[in-house]
Amino acid sequence: MDLLRERLKAEHYDYKVANASLSGETTTGGKNRLPAALAQHKPQIVILELGANDALRGARAADISANLSAMIAEVRKYQSSVLLLGMRVPPNYGSEYEQKFRSVYEDIAKSKRVALAPFLFEGFAENRSMFQPDGIHPTAAAQRPMLDTVWPHLQPLLARPAVTTR
Repeated sequence: MDLLRERLKAEHYDYKVANASLSGETTTGGKNRLPAALAQHKPQIVILELGANDALRGARAADISANLSAMIAEVRKYQSSVLLLGMRVPPNYGSEYEQKFRSVYEDIAKSKRVALAPFLFEGFAENRSMFQPDGIHPTAAAQRPMLDTVWPHLQPLLARPAVTTR
């Protein structure tokens, strides 16, 4: 979050950054915690990066999708914009699940008309030195590449007014 704050300041955007994430969070947990976080922070933009832990637990893609969709609806109650960050599963989950999981983000972005960064680890996912020994969680060295991946998708939201509810 410090890197995002620094980038916003360097680019002359006047936004506060609040980190409401929890390590190991699932979309169910995020959905349950989101209303209180929105009420507390009243954000203009919400960066939503959830679903990977659901997938690692073998959750159904339809359940992940339903939870993310519910979160987007909740965010819109605050007239906030959403940037959805896509994730992928390791290949050992099988091509069918991998495609269903990847489609969750693409389908939601299209149907809910939210911005999408298709894959948070784009450009460095194969670089094992960017990940902890578990091969899943990024190291501190991956923080800047993740911001560089997110930034082009976030920047257009910084200049536009918040989304209205439909």
